[in-house]
Amino acid sequence: MSPTCPIQIYLTVRGGADAVAWYEKVFGAIVTMRKMADDRARLLHATLAVFGAEIMLSDEFPEYDKTVVAPPTLGGTSVTTHVNLPSRDDVVETMAKAAQADATVTMGPDQMPWGAFNGRLIDPFGHSWSFGAA
Repeated sequence: MSPTCPIQIYLTVRGGADAVAWYEKVFGAIVTMRKMADDRARLLHATLAVFGAEIMLSDEFPEYDKTVVAPPTLGGTSVTTHVNLPSRDDVVETMAKAAQADATVTMGPDQMPWGAFNGRLIDPFGHSWSFGAA
């Protein structure tokens, strides 16, 4: 799969293999590439096809770059990945499935003052996701 947009997200997590499994189960992601680190304990890199896009992720590797860290290391995240879904029902269903799989719903889903139907959650790995529909 090649990206349709020149901007892609790259998530850093703790527990890369568990994160990949969660995104597969909850978001319906398809792994298009996976490589474990030489230590066989950490995920060096994975590419996932999800929501019609491509995201990449890996475990933290402080021995290479102390500035690329997972949200728990930072104590939170300042970035939210927004996904436009086809319908309000899709937003509700996606968020409910994520909540049942240990995501924390932080907003909605509901009609927002700015006109969109939107909701937001934090996945079990500390990443913020926003789901919306017109």
